[in-house]
Parts: sequence; C-alpha cells; structure tokens
Amino acid sequence: MKFLLSLPLTILPLIAYNVVAFSNGGAPAGDIWSTIVFEFTMVSGANFAMVAGDVMITAALFLLFIEMLKATRTGVVALTDHIFSMVVFVGYLVEFLVVREAATSVFFILMAIALIDVIAGFSITISGARRDVSFAHGEGHH
Repeated sequence: MKFLLSLPLTILPLIAYNVVAFSNGGAPAGDIWSTIVFEFTMVSGANFAMVAGDVMITAALFLLFIEMLKATRTGVVALTDHIFSMVVFVGYLVEFLVVREAATSVFFILMAIALIDVIAGFSITISGARRDVSFAHGEGHH
C-alpha cells in the first residue's frame, strides 16, 4: 500500500495522454487536443471554450498541487516519492524526444509540470529537513 502512496500523481496525465493519443485512429496528435470539450457564453457576452488540451493541463496542475502537499512528508516515504517522481519525469522526457505523438505543446507542458514536481518536491523536503534540524539543534541548548 505504501508503494501506491509513493507513486507520483503526475503519472496519471502521462497515462491519460497516451491512451488518448494512441486511440485516435491515426489522426495527428495535435488535432485531438484542440477538440472543444465544453463551451459557454459568459455574462460579458464572450464565449469561453475549453479544449481537450486545456482540460488535461488543468487536471495536471491540480495533481501537481496534491503532489506539493505530499512533498511536505519526511522520511523514507518522501524519498521513495521523489525517486518515483524523477522516474516519471524521465519517462516524459524520453517519450517527448522519441515518440511522434508526444511532440505536442500539451505533452511538453505536462512534462514541465512533472519537472516542477521533481524540483519542488526536493526543495520542499530539503527546506523542511533544515527547519527540523535547526529546531532540534536549538532545543539542546536550553
């Protein structure tokens, strides 16, 4: 069970992207992501539309927020989480470089979100560890 908790949520957009991109019946990958998912008229009279790529990126940003909350944990679980986050980012990077269907701006932004997860996760953990060490050091001198 702990293994599943350590899996980075940024893997979900990677899986979803691949499912959509490879089940498109041969259409270019970019066309899929520009399909309007929903549209409505605002009070101002302007039309607001969300395309599939926008929805995917928005969902990935929400998952990134949850990953940032997970990054505040310490211990072996946090280290495992960071290692898996790095593996997911490397998966994004390799796919972006070698898979034709991944050569889209949507995939690039998802890859950037995975990179932010890696960098922020390590940064948050290191900051938390420094704070814990400074509190522990200060407590010994009472």
